[in-house]
Amino acid sequence: MHRMEELGQEPGLEQEEETKHPGWQVLGEILNSHDPLFRSVRFLQGYDFSSNIYLLDGPSMTLVDPANDYTAFTDLHRQGIDLSRIRKIAVTHGHRDHVMGAFELLRAYPAVAEAGGFELIAHEAAPQEMKDIVRQLGCRVREVTGGEVIELSGFEWEIIHTPGHTIDSICFYHAPSKTVITGDTVLPHSMAEADKSAGGEIQHYLYSLKALLKKDVENVWPGHGAPVFNFGRRVIEETYEGVMLKLLGVEKQIRWMDGARGLVQRGLLEEAVYCCDKEMALPSPDLEALKLKGLCLNDLGRFHEALDTFEQLEQRISHPDRDAYLKVGKGYALMGLGNYLESLRFLEEALAIKPGMPEALVYKGMTLYLSGKPEEALEIEPFRMEFMDRFKSQLEQHAKL
Repeated sequence: MHRMEELGQEPGLEQEEETKHPGWQVLGEILNSHDPLFRSVRFLQGYDFSSNIYLLDGPSMTLVDPANDYTAFTDLHRQGIDLSRIRKIAVTHGHRDHVMGAFELLRAYPAVAEAGGFELIAHEAAPQEMKDIVRQLGCRVREVTGGEVIELSGFEWEIIHTPGHTIDSICFYHAPSKTVITGDTVLPHSMAEADKSAGGEIQHYLYSLKALLKKDVENVWPGHGAPVFNFGRRVIEETYEGVMLKLLGVEKQIRWMDGARGLVQRGLLEEAVYCCDKEMALPSPDLEALKLKGLCLNDLGRFHEALDTFEQLEQRISHPDRDAYLKVGKGYALMGLGNYLESLRFLEEALAIKPGMPEALVYKGMTLYLSGKPEEALEIEPFRMEFMDRFKSQLEQHAKL
């Protein structure tokens, strides 16, 4: 598994002692892109204790993460930008390095308040003090929870609640350009820690990254570091992998299969499937990855995918007819799909290879029970014992569906 580096300089690159800060840049000009969103966005890269800032220009202006750098607005003012056109400020989370600029803007440029102030968009769990101060200064606060689609300077963005780094972390996703503004949830070449003082939890982080991976993402605009174009999905994957390593308590690279097995032991089956897919993408993969993936998919109730995975394994191993676990996996998937006759056939084949195999006997009993043969099912002792302990209510509910 890929190990994420600590926040800071990219490995292998020497940092110059004196580097001239590029200042505000138009993303479309950097990329020589005519995409309407990119042409409308000015970007200021953060440094020290100040995050990146994104300024969207359209019918009105929007700041995404106003950061903690008072010179940022001075530079815009010098360039002739009318700061009173800023009507919205959207924050990815409530850390000071991302939000303090909102107060500086109101303090240093009274024209902003005189023009009606701005609407602050933040998660409902964002720091109450921040929201109270914004209201006291005459501005409005819009609390979001995730799932909303909001308009920022003429562009529609979906809000994705991504707790993990903090409880109030959100990302902004622009589907037409396949762009996501991630704050500290996804950073290039690094991974933000879960800040427990702000409600951060490593488990939440994992689920948030899965939510981002379900989106079609090419571009990541992070809270620190340079924006990533075209390879945004890979940056999200690297963070996802880094969180897995944290959960496994591993500090160095490990094999994908070792990661998959460790994640299964922790009940993280979707993450185990991810690792199995990575293993199978290697030039000489361990075919046990297909078996483990199929078993995980069965446990996740993704029976069509499980069956397809076991069929792939059948085609790649030398003696599939001798593999009892492969047949049990297929039998279980077919049972889940309601194909009870085929399920029983594979389970019987497994028992012919390995008589008395507990898993095959239990699943055979389940299949018989679900197919309307409860008396025959209860004659199978391993199933009867499991049935009495665990399965009765489950199977009765399944049979009603």
